[in-house]
Order: sequence, then structure tokens, then C-alpha cells
Amino acid sequence: MNTGLTPVQAVACCSPLAREPISEDVAAQVAVMLKALGEPVRLRLMSLVASHEGGEACVCDLNDAFELSQPTISHHLKVLHEAGLLGREKRGVWAYYRVRTEVLEDLAALIGGAAK
Repeated sequence: MNTGLTPVQAVACCSPLAREPISEDVAAQVAVMLKALGEPVRLRLMSLVASHEGGEACVCDLNDAFELSQPTISHHLKVLHEAGLLGREKRGVWAYYRVRTEVLEDLAALIGGAAK
């Protein structure tokens, strides 16, 4: 049975793993986030965006940190956005990304066993 939850909703709704088992559907949704973070380039992008001045960055701010093309970096940012880990705001031709800290906190609480 599909819960219809997004990865963000699945993380926010669940008790910590140590308190009670999560369902197969919720596990599948949470895995989307973990898979997105499990790629080294994406993990570095999360760190770069989070630590960037003002807590947000556009692709133009991130290109020099990698030996990758701008479209490849944009693809990785899109994966992080679709997983619910980054917020995105279009300004002119550029998209600006911001880490969704509340989602990371929920993910940490789910995995770390802290009570919400």
C-alpha cells in the first residue's frame, strides 16, 4: 500500500527508528533522501549551500568547487530539491538553493532516535 507521502512528509511523520519500526512505504520514501545524500557530489553541494553566505547559493556560486559542467551540477541540485532537501527560488535566469534545515532535523531525529 502506498502512503502517498512525499519523502519530507514521511520523515516528519515518523517516530524515531529506535522507538518503533517504520513501514515499508515510509522506508522507501525516506530512502529517497538518503540516496540523494549518499552521492559525494550531492553531499558536498549540501555543505556548500548551507555554509554559503546568507545560507543560499546559485549554480553560478558553486561551479568553481567542482570539475563538473554547470548542467551536471544543476542535475545534482535538482535531485536534492526533488528529494525535499533543498528549497529553490527562481530569480531571473538563475535558481537559488537553500538547505531545508527543518527536513534535515527531522531526518536526524528519525535516524538518531531523538523524540520529536
